[in-house]
Amino acid sequence: MEPAQKERTPFSDIDGLPASMSAMLLDALTEMGRHPEIRRVRRVAFEMLAPAPGQRLLDAGSGSGEVARRLAREVAPTGEVVALDHSASITAAAVARHDGSAVRYLTGDVCALDLPSDAFDGVWCERVLQHVESADRAIDELIRVTRPGGRICLVDTDWSSLAFDGMPSGLGDVVLAHVRGHFTPKQHDMGRTLRRRLVAAGLTDLAAVPVTCVFTSPDSAAVVLPMVNPRVPEEVWATPPGLRDEWLACVEAAGASGTFLAVLTIWVVTGTVPA
Repeated sequence: MEPAQKERTPFSDIDGLPASMSAMLLDALTEMGRHPEIRRVRRVAFEMLAPAPGQRLLDAGSGSGEVARRLAREVAPTGEVVALDHSASITAAAVARHDGSAVRYLTGDVCALDLPSDAFDGVWCERVLQHVESADRAIDELIRVTRPGGRICLVDTDWSSLAFDGMPSGLGDVVLAHVRGHFTPKQHDMGRTLRRRLVAAGLTDLAAVPVTCVFTSPDSAAVVLPMVNPRVPEEVWATPPGLRDEWLACVEAAGASGTFLAVLTIWVVTGTVPA
């Protein structure tokens, strides 16, 4: 069953959005992948997953495919990566960007994978679980398709950790409440819950690392944080009249004075599927 419309995020159903919005989200995914702070998060995750030559890996929620192609380089020359995304349009964009590496692109639902059991040596799942109806169901599926002894690497955001400085605190609280309203209570703190979920699923050799992303300018923050990005359409905000413009004006002023600061924690959690 799909989540109620009020609980959906734009990334939950990219193919159902207007073409202009889908294109904007694809551009956003590409920009985020190039951001130094997201690259720092991914470096931590790569070290924890430790992909090796000859492995067969799954990138569950692969977006435009940049991580899948990086993983393919790590498992070369005999390994393979399956890049799976829920969106047909995003998958088509990933195929168009393919670099000839051993990546196979598929569309599918991370909560109901049309893949055989014990098929992969490892799984990468980055900033996906915050958008699905049931994170635990998705994790069960990731475990099912991973062989005993294989590693699962989950990367997700703890939106409850998001904090700002340099703007009026009262206004920031209102905006943050709006942001968290885009997620169900089970989603907005997804990052911090990952370790607990893997414990409940019976994985072993658990490791959990919080990576705090720091943004000291509005332009840098806007790549990752939609609530400081003036390009996000006003209708997406669904806030009281005038709040968006007032907030963005304060963000701009803080940037001009050099006092802008935003921090957000993204968690990287790995575990081993038991024999």
